[in-house]
Amino acid sequence: MAQIGKINELKVVKLVDFGIYLDGEEHGEILMPKRYVPENCQPGDTVTGFVYLDSEDRIIVTTEKPYAMVDEFALLRVKSVNSIGAFLDWGLMKDLLVPFREQTVKMEEDRSYLVYVYLDFETKRIVASAKLDQFLDIKPVTFEKGDMVDLIIANQTEIGYKAIINKTWWGILYKNEVFQPLEKGQHIKGYINKVREDEKIDLILQKPHYSKVTDITTLIIDKLKVNDGFLKITDKSSPEKIYDIFGISKKAYKMAVGSLYKSKIVRLEEDGIRLINKDL
Repeated sequence: MAQIGKINELKVVKLVDFGIYLDGEEHGEILMPKRYVPENCQPGDTVTGFVYLDSEDRIIVTTEKPYAMVDEFALLRVKSVNSIGAFLDWGLMKDLLVPFREQTVKMEEDRSYLVYVYLDFETKRIVASAKLDQFLDIKPVTFEKGDMVDLIIANQTEIGYKAIINKTWWGILYKNEVFQPLEKGQHIKGYINKVREDEKIDLILQKPHYSKVTDITTLIIDKLKVNDGFLKITDKSSPEKIYDIFGISKKAYKMAVGSLYKSKIVRLEEDGIRLINKDL
């Protein structure tokens, strides 16, 4: 059966002057308007398109792809507001409605909001909600430390950033472990740092296999070797610069450099760090 709000592969049933009709099974025949029909399309062919309801609530198929499909999150801009809600630009001719009851604050024109796109099963209409909590943390947490995950950055808080994990759970990135600029709605890879007893999830952006001092010392030595034994970086360098070079926190860097210094592997100079024995 054709899934409303998703990309579908559908079989051509017949050609008409204004487009083609596709087999939507339980939905009956679904129109793909002429402007979207592939060249030389014939009955029996299979075409790919996004299924949704047009401005007259008719199910149609388009080759245009929305910025977000059903069951997805996205940062979308408000095009207009009227008596029933806000209408978002989601890349299609018909704008996406966020009813007032699904807004956490009154949405304003030309501002962008992180929303969840879903199918209202009663009306069969695709709508969006800014009340994200109702769609997250529903399933049991099954992660282990070090698992790589897909993140969507949500709002910034006093302790860091809330992020959506794999479109299913909330997680937190602590600000003292973030060494790069992050923006609301940004898609980024991350890692599970800890699953707490209450199933709240702590996240990190750097690869966890550099969590041990011995791993980080190897990383620093390798970086020094490819830079002729010297790096212009000191313990006064910013956390952002350290993260750009090594992909680790400043705290982890200082611990590893301290270990290398005590082992007389590196020399700490006024303007940088130098590898004493390049044959290591």
